[in-house]
Amino acid sequence: MVPLALLAIWIGGALYDGLILGAAAGLAVEWGGLCRGSPACHRRVAGGVAWIALAAAAALWLRADPLVGRANIGFLVVVVWASDIGAYLVGRALGGPKLAPAISPGKTWAGAAGGLAAAALLGVGIALVHGLRHPGPPCLARAAGLAVAVSVLGQAGDLAESWAKRRLGVKDSGRLIPGHGGLLDRLDAALAVLPPAALLAMWHGAGVVLWR
Repeated sequence: MVPLALLAIWIGGALYDGLILGAAAGLAVEWGGLCRGSPACHRRVAGGVAWIALAAAAALWLRADPLVGRANIGFLVVVVWASDIGAYLVGRALGGPKLAPAISPGKTWAGAAGGLAAAALLGVGIALVHGLRHPGPPCLARAAGLAVAVSVLGQAGDLAESWAKRRLGVKDSGRLIPGHGGLLDRLDAALAVLPPAALLAMWHGAGVVLWR
């Protein structure tokens, strides 16, 4: 799935749009299945589907920028992945105090810090690579700061999804990805990151990378 996602981001167009819309449909179906039979089911389903639709619209809009759409979406995806992997590896290696034991017993403060550090490193790396291809200052400090903010939002989205699953009495959101659960389990961080990133892009204006 990772090569397909990266290929779609690189090419854009119908392949990217189709992937985003297909993922959004899968997420909505998955969320509806989780909420089925719960109190206030219809309200929960509507709220979740609205949030998924907002994130999907943000993903489509960000990539549509002909100048920096690829760079901006690539930055967000790579930083979210780096944060997730860094948090997992550092948390497993160091252990220590739990971050939110009542919500997600496996997460630790050390893992959260590792996620932030990995995100910052990859964010700076992407800014450097982009700067080699496009003249101008690379804005490394801003790239690191933005990457840390993306990591914080992504980890918050992960915790929010864990909290929702506990409220609904399920361990995984689905079984689509063997060993990894469902789409919500893999894309919870992206759902939290994409709408604020779109707002930042609107504030910068068209043709400007997010970390400028």
